[in-house]
Amino acid sequence: MPKATDSRPLHQQIAAELRAQIMSGDLAPGDQLPSTSQLVDQYGAANPTIQKAAGALKDEGFLRSRPGAGVYVRDRQPFIVDAANYLEPMPRGYAYQLIDVSEARPPADAAQQLGLGADELAAMRHRLLLHDDEPVEISWSFYPLDLAKGTPLARRPRIRGGAPRVLAELGWPQQRFTDRVSARQPTTAELEQLDLPADVPVIRQLRTIYSGDRPVEVSVLVKGAHRYELNYEQAIPEPPSA
Repeated sequence: MPKATDSRPLHQQIAAELRAQIMSGDLAPGDQLPSTSQLVDQYGAANPTIQKAAGALKDEGFLRSRPGAGVYVRDRQPFIVDAANYLEPMPRGYAYQLIDVSEARPPADAAQQLGLGADELAAMRHRLLLHDDEPVEISWSFYPLDLAKGTPLARRPRIRGGAPRVLAELGWPQQRFTDRVSARQPTTAELEQLDLPADVPVIRQLRTIYSGDRPVEVSVLVKGAHRYELNYEQAIPEPPSA
């Protein structure tokens, strides 16, 4: 089978190479990037192409310029989402902005997880997560109407103690969850709400939370891929003895 050819513009290819080196630690915080002329020679690219690649990485927070001194790798601290600690209180510096509360039809995959038909509605809470006043995640949480109707889950005010408290009081405590994680390019609305740089994909998590065997909440979580790392830990069972 013939080898696929990278058809992206050259500045995107160069930015991808440098981004990979930064994210792997091969280019560490504080390291100086090779000069523009060195990068021109290395990649066989024109000066404006190198500048465009570096500009994209600056917009994403990977690089910063020191006037008269060059371009350096920033001490970038990604948000590490630890699945094991999902049900713990939100860390300091984070806050939610409530965008909408209504009865809505979930996306098809979320409706399937909740066991809803194609035209069935759920209680929806749509929120924007902020970190130090910067938007970092959009979420849509859906709850079965037979469970949520008439409760704080279906009302506009923010919920003291959050959805976990309400579900526990209703007799459906959150006990476990599953994540389906994918990546794609953002919609226009997501790009604007999250203030994303150009060409940055988003991570989409479809999270189903169970109480016993019943799904009591399904959330769609969308976040800029340049800001996040997802950390999953799972014990490996011992192999059976011979």
